[in-house]
Amino acid sequence: MNTTLINDYNEILTGRRSIRYYDPSVKISKEEMTEILSKATLAPSSTNMQPWRFLVIESDEAKQTLLPLAKFNSSQVETSAAMIAVFGDLNNFDNGEEIYSTAVEKGFMPQEVKEQMMEKLSAHFENIDPADNKDVVLVDGGIVSMSLMLAARAHGYDTCPIGGYEKDQIAEAFGLDKERYVPVMLVSIGKAANPGYQSVRLPVEKVAEWK
Repeated sequence: MNTTLINDYNEILTGRRSIRYYDPSVKISKEEMTEILSKATLAPSSTNMQPWRFLVIESDEAKQTLLPLAKFNSSQVETSAAMIAVFGDLNNFDNGEEIYSTAVEKGFMPQEVKEQMMEKLSAHFENIDPADNKDVVLVDGGIVSMSLMLAARAHGYDTCPIGGYEKDQIAEAFGLDKERYVPVMLVSIGKAANPGYQSVRLPVEKVAEWK
């Protein structure tokens, strides 16, 4: 399905709803999904290691594998165009050389700065506490998930973030190394079958303070 891009950020932000029922006839091409994910990955991450990994679950077979793992969210699994499982890669520094070398090639960073950064980062990742490493990839995974939902909205699609699924089983169910890939959340994506409902937000005065 071809959609018209929404370029009004206020409309993207205020029009987003958490949708639980989608039009099952609507599919998203691999080309457009790639574009949405590409925009999502413009999100920031710690030391730019981009630890997010996406599993796009769209085939009937893959959805049947997911269904018992997300049984309280079966409506999203069954009706969405796809379910995107967002993982955090604990071995994300494996891509450090590629990331920083490409930055040099594009003129974003001098070679000497890249070498200094890689030396510092090598020492950092060699000594990082596993619990701290997990915390970082979970935070970065949360950031990219919000970015993904806004990118989807800009393409005219609707989403819902889902935390209620069997996190201890999902990696293995899809052939991923559960010791390496930490589940962050599921994001359903598709065309809403209904407009969803509005929800209340606490006033800024209650959630922020100035010093």
